[in-house]
Amino acid sequence: METVATEEPAPRAGPPVRDRNMIASRPRGFLAIELLAVIFTIACVWLTAKEHILCWPTGIIGCLLYMYVFWVARLYSDVLLQVYFFVTSVWGWYNWLHGGTDAGELAISRLTWGGMAGWVVVTVAGICVLGTIMKRRTRAALPFLDATTTVMSLVAQYLLGCKILENWMVWIAADVLDTGIYLRRKLYLTSVLYAILLVLAVMGLCEWWGKM
Repeated sequence: METVATEEPAPRAGPPVRDRNMIASRPRGFLAIELLAVIFTIACVWLTAKEHILCWPTGIIGCLLYMYVFWVARLYSDVLLQVYFFVTSVWGWYNWLHGGTDAGELAISRLTWGGMAGWVVVTVAGICVLGTIMKRRTRAALPFLDATTTVMSLVAQYLLGCKILENWMVWIAADVLDTGIYLRRKLYLTSVLYAILLVLAVMGLCEWWGKM
């Protein structure tokens, strides 16, 4: 007598175990802190696009909040990036006010072709070095992608502090990559943030260009 094998019902689909664990392991109140970081960062970039000096103190608060968010998410080069943003925000605040002619307000300027080429070389070299270090020395989740957006953001932030128009072009490229990275790391609010920042960066580029 033959026996007929019966199929076991397929397990119900759900989020991967690793993803569930990633979210469940986050401290209580993490989502609220991430939301505050999103709000302050959006406000900072909007004020920057308008060339308003309050972009700097607003950005400093966002930096402090994101230091915590990225540490919990194990995006360590982004933690270092926020430290850099904090320092350069203090400098940029001063430079916008006193970096112009006769220690007056700084005006918008542009890079020369030679300057652009130099920054491209610096960016590529920085990505190679930082990506290798992050892969070998840390538990970074996405070492080379993380390093790419980190180095691009370092360059863009410096150019922003100098009020150089091309900072927006670098931010646009970094924001595209960051949106994908944070989606993969299940930082959904932050991925929405970077999609919004992408739109604001395009707006900032257009507004600054129109003032030249």
